[in-house]
Amino acid sequence: MTIDPAGVDEWLMSAGWTKSRDIGARAEELIALRVEDAARQGAVLEVIDPAVAFVHSYGDLELALPRTSPERLLILKPTIGYRGDVDNFAELSGNLGMQVFPVAYETVEGSIWLVDESSRFFLWHHTGGYFLGENEREAFIAAYTGQVLIDAEDFYA
Repeated sequence: MTIDPAGVDEWLMSAGWTKSRDIGARAEELIALRVEDAARQGAVLEVIDPAVAFVHSYGDLELALPRTSPERLLILKPTIGYRGDVDNFAELSGNLGMQVFPVAYETVEGSIWLVDESSRFFLWHHTGGYFLGENEREAFIAAYTGQVLIDAEDFYA
């Protein structure tokens, strides 16, 4: 699906994002909270550079997902988690051949956005892993348009 890039930019900017946005120390705080949650689960969650960059630029924003359902939001922070999620992330990491780190979540079903070491984005849903895009731009387009996602399996190493 083709989308006007200005539409996605406008959507992001309406939530408070700018190209120069950086939430500074708040990003490190959010990332540390997620790492601590993983430790409480008895697991190690490795922080990766693309996740740090994403949280610095987009952290703490909330975006309505206009083409899915009015009550569904995309919360751009890595802090949501549930028991056993780090094990799911480790499995996805192993299958992709690189680390992933959570950076956002969708309300309603609690799907978690993950970024890998090459800056690709994936969605972890209770039904499994899905590919969001080759980069943050493609991931935002997928979320904005509500496009059907393909299985993460297509990207396994």
